[in-house]
Amino acid sequence: MTTATSADEPVERRRKIPVRTKLLFASGALQEATVTAGGITTILFYNQVLGMSAALAGTAYLIVSIIDAVADPIVGTMSDRFRSRWGRRHPFMFASALPIAIGFFFLYQPIDGLSEFGLFIWLAAFFALVRLGQTFYLIPHDALGAEMTDDYDERSSIFGYNMVVQMILSIAVVGAMLYFIFPSTPEYDNGLLNEGRYIVLASVGAVTILFSVLLCTFGTMDQIPYLHKINVSDKFQFKKYFRELLELLKNPSYLAACLSMVITFISLGIIGIVNAYAYIYVFELSSEEIFWAAVAKMPGVFVALPLMVWLSKYLEKKQIVIWAVLFTAIMCATPHTLKLLGLFVANDSPLLVPLIFGPLMLGFMVFPVSQIIIDSQLCDVADEHELNTGKRGEGIIFSVRSFGNKTTQGVGGLFAGFGLEFIGFPEKAEVGNLAPATLDGLLILNGPVYFVFYIFAVFAMSFYNIDKKRHDEILVELEARREAASNAEG
Repeated sequence: MTTATSADEPVERRRKIPVRTKLLFASGALQEATVTAGGITTILFYNQVLGMSAALAGTAYLIVSIIDAVADPIVGTMSDRFRSRWGRRHPFMFASALPIAIGFFFLYQPIDGLSEFGLFIWLAAFFALVRLGQTFYLIPHDALGAEMTDDYDERSSIFGYNMVVQMILSIAVVGAMLYFIFPSTPEYDNGLLNEGRYIVLASVGAVTILFSVLLCTFGTMDQIPYLHKINVSDKFQFKKYFRELLELLKNPSYLAACLSMVITFISLGIIGIVNAYAYIYVFELSSEEIFWAAVAKMPGVFVALPLMVWLSKYLEKKQIVIWAVLFTAIMCATPHTLKLLGLFVANDSPLLVPLIFGPLMLGFMVFPVSQIIIDSQLCDVADEHELNTGKRGEGIIFSVRSFGNKTTQGVGGLFAGFGLEFIGFPEKAEVGNLAPATLDGLLILNGPVYFVFYIFAVFAMSFYNIDKKRHDEILVELEARREAASNAEG
């Protein structure tokens, strides 16, 4: 570890962050991309390959989401108060590497001969291990990003790099998974239904996760001297933890950003699963054709950051999120809604793939902007929280981002599992041999239901009330308070 500044040397809190540091901070996104790519197959694997009911899979997701809801804010608070020679955040990040990797491997390699209930226990246990591991990584990681600087726009840049790198890696990982791990074969028109290939997913994914977490953790250790110097003498107590959480929940801006983020992540989790079902059983696409869903998101990688910078010149963060979410919802729901209404092209049309993934491309050119801005909003909430309470709380504040991120597969998987059960989707279904009502149910989940979730996210964001002027006022007051405290100590 290189020491950039001494413990007594004052730190410029509005400093710019080097691009190298932003990229190393973002390198941990490879872990998220790998887990998310695997998540596309999880319910499909247990339901269509192994024969477990979708509702039972959804119940496993519910159990894991409850564990997340309890663990995430507790780990966030612990990382805020932790003291070590390696700082408050990095020890947690180091501790996360093996649990995520081991959990991921066994999640896709259940032992032979398990009953349906045995598969349920296996899914819940190893999915929970992955999620708990991610709790120890994601919350300290995001809190680290929030602590690096107090600059209003530089924070957006840090999380912008993280989002863009995550998108690039997600596309690459999904592409590699569909083309090289699950290729179509004469026996399997869609390789995702080939049970023998899941050992490759499990092995490659576990190694990739381990590499990603360690690279990010080692690569950002030189930032430890720049982080907030706070009093961590108080031991963690549940009473104090719940009091601090209650103080946060009284903040309307925190609730607005949290609810908007969680709702969008839940919706992403639902379609991340039911999209695959629709592509396979409604549109009858091969795994190679489904790859174009990842390619369609590629332009957003290059557009998101400059678009965010341009929009930030004219709009407040709240307005940017609202318009970005609305546009994404309309674009992504359109092909499924048109198919439901009988207004879409036939499955044998040469325009099928472009017309499915063209609107998806437009939606995901804008969607990353909303997620970058929400991350930046949570950083601003941390400043307001310090002004109101005298305490820094990035860990507990960003625990909601960790929970929101994991609801992509957690709560989203719960809704998707019970949604598939509700529409009567059978285990080990055959392409081209499903009832029209079942196919319509898939389209409803991917179209109207997805759109309604995003409307709720927009409604939640309407209550956010920290604009640039208000944040400048907060920083002026905080800087005066910190200077007074420093003079008093001197």
